[in-house]
Amino acid sequence: MPRSFFKFCLAVLLASACSANAAFSDITQIYRQQPNLHGFDVCLGGGCAEVKHVALNDEDWQNVVHIFSQEGDVRDAAQERKLIALALGAMETIVGKKTDTDTDLAGTFGNSDYAGQLDCNDEAINSTSYMRLMRSHGLIKFHDIADMRTRNFFFSGWPHTTAVIREIASGEMFAVDSWFYDNGFPATIVPFSEWKAGYIPEDSPVVK
Repeated sequence: MPRSFFKFCLAVLLASACSANAAFSDITQIYRQQPNLHGFDVCLGGGCAEVKHVALNDEDWQNVVHIFSQEGDVRDAAQERKLIALALGAMETIVGKKTDTDTDLAGTFGNSDYAGQLDCNDEAINSTSYMRLMRSHGLIKFHDIADMRTRNFFFSGWPHTTAVIREIASGEMFAVDSWFYDNGFPATIVPFSEWKAGYIPEDSPVVK
């Protein structure tokens, strides 16, 4: 990814309604990290205002591996997306207990006073790291991990950021959004064009 484009993406991220407070250099370092089981950084506090270093033990990781192996060989990209959604929920549960973010509630607005709250920037960065970890261990095979994306940019509503994956065979992009539900729930994965148009799951607490 060209350096200028990366800076633009992060500048948008810092300007989003899920207000980012961390220094650009800190977010850049975390976003570019190559996570491994022995340790990686996660964002919390809103806009990666706080960073914690996390390691996964064998039991932690096997809980994630089991999601991909319990149905046998993954047959296609559609099935893999369902498993990615479940695995991200599992990763949130595992990491949440280590970082005191297991109390994270869906959305951001009105929740800032709650302990362990993540905003959409935290969620997008962490989900990207989790999926990179899964892909490096061969769990994700039908998708590449793409750059994060933001919708609205203040002109047509509050900006909102998501992680993104690209189906290798078709090139289709999918939003991977874990902001719509409480900690530990499966991530929402929908075609990026649908998400870009303002998609929010009907049963998400953020619409109540």
